[in-house]
Amino acid sequence: MSADTDRHDQLARTWRDPPGLWGFLTTVDHKRIAARYIVTALLLLFLAGMLALDMRWQLSVAENTRMGPQLYNESFSLHGSTMLFLVSVPVMEAMALWLVPLMLGQRNMAFPRLGAFSFWLYLGGVLTLWISHALDVTPDLGWFEYPPLAGPGYAPGHRVDIWAQMITFTEVAALCASVNIAATILKMRPPGMTLARMPVFLWAMLIAAMMTILSMPAIMLVTSMLIADRLVSTHFFAPGGHGDVLLFQHLFWFFGHPEVYIIFIPATGFVSAIVETFSRRRLFGHTVLVLAMMAIGALAFGLWVHHMFAVGLPRLGNDFYTAASMAIALPAGLQIFCWIGTMIAGRPWFATPMLWMLGFVSTFVIGGLSGMMTASAALDLQLTDTYFIVAHFHYVLVGGAMFPLFGAFAYWYPKATGRMMSERWGRIAFVLIVGGFNLGFFPMHLLGLMGMPRRVYTYPHTMGWDLLNQIATAGSVIAMVGGLVFAANALWSFWRGTPAGADPWGASTLEWAGPSPSPAWNIAYTPVVDSLTPLWRADGVLPAMEGIGSERREVLVTSVTEAIPMYRQKSSAPSIWPLVSALAVTAMFLGSIFTPWAVVAGAIPIGAALTGWFWPQRPRAKTSPLRKQT
Repeated sequence: MSADTDRHDQLARTWRDPPGLWGFLTTVDHKRIAARYIVTALLLLFLAGMLALDMRWQLSVAENTRMGPQLYNESFSLHGSTMLFLVSVPVMEAMALWLVPLMLGQRNMAFPRLGAFSFWLYLGGVLTLWISHALDVTPDLGWFEYPPLAGPGYAPGHRVDIWAQMITFTEVAALCASVNIAATILKMRPPGMTLARMPVFLWAMLIAAMMTILSMPAIMLVTSMLIADRLVSTHFFAPGGHGDVLLFQHLFWFFGHPEVYIIFIPATGFVSAIVETFSRRRLFGHTVLVLAMMAIGALAFGLWVHHMFAVGLPRLGNDFYTAASMAIALPAGLQIFCWIGTMIAGRPWFATPMLWMLGFVSTFVIGGLSGMMTASAALDLQLTDTYFIVAHFHYVLVGGAMFPLFGAFAYWYPKATGRMMSERWGRIAFVLIVGGFNLGFFPMHLLGLMGMPRRVYTYPHTMGWDLLNQIATAGSVIAMVGGLVFAANALWSFWRGTPAGADPWGASTLEWAGPSPSPAWNIAYTPVVDSLTPLWRADGVLPAMEGIGSERREVLVTSVTEAIPMYRQKSSAPSIWPLVSALAVTAMFLGSIFTPWAVVAGAIPIGAALTGWFWPQRPRAKTSPLRKQT
């Protein structure tokens, strides 16, 4: 026992951050970085929700003059850009940054400084968009900024340039986080965790990371081309200069449709983890779930014209994309049947996290069915740009991603804080949010079928849309109240919640093997895995690998397929270089809004920062043998 105490004391000295502000700025602890991502994203979720509520209030009365067309355009552009680029993808990656090392029994990510750099760059994108809003230079052409309206001839000033550079900030940050996640999962699994023994959560994060790496370059390319058109008078999207406005849409949606599944697939990882734990049995159809996610990830790259049925492309081509859009529902349906099968075969415990999974299944099925309707090119031509589409993608993105996120937050909250959230107030928040959401968005299907167009700031009394808009506004208010209850529950429980213990849910995966909350070093010994559910199989005695030292920061590197130990790799200590590098890149991105010479001048500080970052490190060491550890 004293040996373990001495080891823990040594690990605490090795892995602690410097105190004070310097420690805050230099930390490379994946848990602290992920917490900053999550807190920032949740704050932005609140701000975007307030914008949505403001727009709903405007539309609750016909011919309302409370908002003019310019303010309304800015509001829905800011709302959409925030939710799609600054909340949905970053918060999913943040959950991976926090949980992946814990699920692998590792002490940090593969590239700790890259994780810190990704957050600082993401924060730069957040501040770029929202400070521009404070300065009344808000982007106002939607979250997509289509040319030719986004071209220099129709959009003078810098609103479009700010939006485009915000995209560059967030997508570079997303690429850095995704490379980090993929490398960690592929090369740092504990001994015995072969690819076949990986939890579905890890598969979900790996597939989403690979999709991000493949799709994000398209959006970065298209926004760079848009900036070039506006800043140096190229003609990529200018028809008068032999450019093509549809090229923008093709490149944008080649990223945009996979993004939906980059958001959805991590949510399926949350659902799988929670359903397994609260059903008290192994997931039914583990292999089917993994293959279904792979199929969704592959098919997602063949659906982008689904968003372009109204632009006049050849009808034969539309038929192929209609078929692909319908085909992707098959693997999604298989996943739902696997989760239902797990619950039927198990002994379900309907605690708050499990309730969120039920809310997810019901709302996502509705969103999927409406997606099957819009997959038909003929019907989509009638429904596109109506409120039917608004209802559809909110059912998919909120029901399919945010509901699982709320459940994941409640499920892993004890791991992060060491305390339980109130079950009573958690259930109240669930009823208010899910009920308010359905009351708010289901009527929009009917509004769309009645012909109400999206992106309009008002409408005449004679259209007969008043009642449904008032119901939708009331539902939005109820959902917002539920969100405030959820936030208040989390804050109150942080200080007054019941102590949770190490594993309050009796879960099966490795993140629950150590104490809650996790110390800076996560876990004292590297576990050895021999099952898909190692904690249930271990029954209190978890085999462990000795050889990862406590005197210096190091992690275990294993082989890709069989997770055979290969060597110990030194892990980065706290460093100021990620912040310095992010500031240098931020200065270049912001300067290039106004002049192309900023790219040339910005290369100098970026090069200096990267020189400090990549200064040579000490060589790696070999591993030691295995031993059993309780």
